[in-house]
Amino acid sequence: MKKTFLTFVLLFAFGIGLHAVPFTLRNSSLQSIYLKIPGVMNPNLSPMSNSGVDLQEGQKIFFFHKRKKYLLLEVTDELAGKKVVVDKLIRERKKELGI
Repeated sequence: MKKTFLTFVLLFAFGIGLHAVPFTLRNSSLQSIYLKIPGVMNPNLSPMSNSGVDLQEGQKIFFFHKRKKYLLLEVTDELAGKKVVVDKLIRERKKELGI
């Protein structure tokens, strides 16, 4: 436990791999959307809402379809300051996945 904590402190001190990316998750639909962000939170996006987040680069965000978890997106620097329309992205991912 001490080793893990020390590792994170050193990584933070040197700015390696701990770059937070600020962006907004937007639900423009009339239904709530449940997401999973491992190790961070499991937000339930209310209908017609915005949720500002600061997530680490490389963090994965998942959505659910028929109780199965699917990758929605992986956080990159390109998302900084942008608004991600989650309901639209989920529709696109479902088409890509054939579900």
